[in-house]
This record gives sequence, C-alpha cells and structure tokens, in this order.
Amino acid sequence: MSRIGNLPIELGDNVTVDLQPHNHVTVKGPKGELELQLDPELGVKVEDETLVVTRPSDQKRHKSMHGLYRSLLDGMVTGVRDGYKKQLEIIGVGYRAELKNGVLELALGYSHPIYFLPPEGIDLSVQSERGKNTIVTVEGTDKQMVGQVAAKIRGLRPPEPYKGKGIRHVGEYVRRKAGKTAAR
Repeated sequence: MSRIGNLPIELGDNVTVDLQPHNHVTVKGPKGELELQLDPELGVKVEDETLVVTRPSDQKRHKSMHGLYRSLLDGMVTGVRDGYKKQLEIIGVGYRAELKNGVLELALGYSHPIYFLPPEGIDLSVQSERGKNTIVTVEGTDKQMVGQVAAKIRGLRPPEPYKGKGIRHVGEYVRRKAGKTAAR
C-alpha cells in the first residue's frame, strides 16, 4: 500500500486545478501557474477542496508512480500558494554579490566577475550589510528550479574546508580541516 500516494492534497482557498484530457494538470494560484503531464495510467480527481491521485493496480510500477506524482502535485500546489525560497551565504574577504538589471554579478576571488542570469520564473535578491556576510535569496514557484538555481550559484565557488570561504546554504555546516603544521 502506498502511504504517500494515498494522502489527499489540500488545495486551500486561492488554488485552482484544471484537469485536461490525457492527464495534463494545470495548477493556478496567487504566485503563478504550473503544469504537469501525469502518467496516462494514473487517475486524478478534485474532491471537496482536495486533490486525489489514484492508481489502477498494485503493481510495483503503479505504486511508485502513485507516490511520485502525488509528491510532484503537492509541490506544485505549495509552490503556487506559498512559493519556495533558498538562501545562500557568501563568505570571504572581497567576495560580494550585486544585482544589476536582473543579472547577479558575483566577485568570488577570480580574475573576473561572474554574471549569472536567472531563468524565467526565478527571482533573485541580495542583502548586504557592512561587516556581515552577503545573503543571496533565490525564490520561485517551481521547487526543482529553485533548488537547481541555488545549486548552480553555490557551484560557482563551493565552500573550501580550510578557511570556509565560498558560497554555502544558510545554516549549512562545513567541516573544517586543520592546516599545515610547522616542521621542527
């Protein structure tokens, strides 16, 4: 029995779901609109302000698809209702970020600045205070896209283990190593 797939998805007041032929689902809310093409063997119904995903049999493939698509739909509903947000912290002397005309300009210790253009549907913001670390916030309705953009930005200069300089998620623990010791 699929435990995740059987859970109904609460839609809330301002979220509408449009079920089209061939299992094409469109979810609309205050933050935007997302679409998903479900497996044709699964069923989707809207019942009493909840969204329910059903499967035709108890085959292993149907069980796994049941849980997968239920989780994807739940993520879509949460995204259009509340949105997703990831925060990145830039740590290092001379490391900084600036947002100019929708393009993120990063100075990360390389010989040149790095320009990052976010994809459509992703909003970036930068908070920088004197003497504090710079925080880059990635926001959007698509959970996968927000995580992917945050991972790409972090990959430009991942935190190094000796001084901890680089880009990391807020609250991420970076294991530190001891440096060289002097020879006697």
